[in-house]
Amino acid sequence: MATRKRPSVAPMRNVSAFLTPTIEATESLPLSQVPIEQITLPAQQPRRYFDPAKMAYLIESVREHGILEPLIVRPIALNQYELLAGERRLRAAQALKLPQVPISSREFSDREAQQIALVENLQREDLNPIEETEAILSLLALSLDVEQPEIIALLNQVSNAQKRNLDLTENVFRQYEQIENLLQSIGRFTAQSFRSSRLPLLNLPEEILTALRQGKLEYTKARAIAQVKDEAKRKKLLKQAVTKDLSLSAIKEEIAVVRAEESGNAEGDPIDFKVRFDDIHRRVKRAKLWDDPKKRRRLEKMMGDLEALLETGVAQS
Repeated sequence: MATRKRPSVAPMRNVSAFLTPTIEATESLPLSQVPIEQITLPAQQPRRYFDPAKMAYLIESVREHGILEPLIVRPIALNQYELLAGERRLRAAQALKLPQVPISSREFSDREAQQIALVENLQREDLNPIEETEAILSLLALSLDVEQPEIIALLNQVSNAQKRNLDLTENVFRQYEQIENLLQSIGRFTAQSFRSSRLPLLNLPEEILTALRQGKLEYTKARAIAQVKDEAKRKKLLKQAVTKDLSLSAIKEEIAVVRAEESGNAEGDPIDFKVRFDDIHRRVKRAKLWDDPKKRRRLEKMMGDLEALLETGVAQS
């Protein structure tokens, strides 16, 4: 079975523009070695998932070469530091039970600490769409000094006003302009494209969000699976999509089958019935039921019924 490629997004550009001071300023921080137990993780961690294969590779690299890039931390008490950037390196050091790790330490405000952590998260190569969306939303809220729901409400308000050709208040216009400028610094979205293509991801069912965060599912497939309203059927389809690495077209076929079943109408849409028939045919071939003697006997009986049905149809025509 082919290895599933983890969904990713293009690298961010100019994300350090969010920082005051900029992230480049941390390069000149004093270096030192501290016991690993003196470093704690922040209460709010932007990163939730670590690819096991990439972590294993990093662990072997650290085992052979050590930690080449220091962790960025800030002091929070005597001989205690809060990690701001470098969690993968810290986890690798913990896995290897290293007694000490290199750090760059400096005083940062809570705001600056959050910015550094979010910016590091956005610069990851294995960032997936839901992680990117949540990180950008957090950065926007932090930069405008508002809560995330206010950012979402503002984007929706401006979109509705533009559709109706309504004027914006000076305050709303100013905040929206800030959002546009910040997104331009990131280099991937306009405010409108971020609202239309990424904010809907946050409304996906929790099990689908979890699969997205863990890199098990592309977001185009996730949005398709979310169309299934029945929770049990949706979770079943999600499991199939992940374990069997179903293509988007195969997922859409499964969704059509689910909808046909939900209609409960034996004389329903012929297209849905055909999709269901084609799906059964495909699944029978994939399962190779004829290899099992008992299942083969049942399959032969069903095939006989189908052949009889066809002969009846020919006779009547």
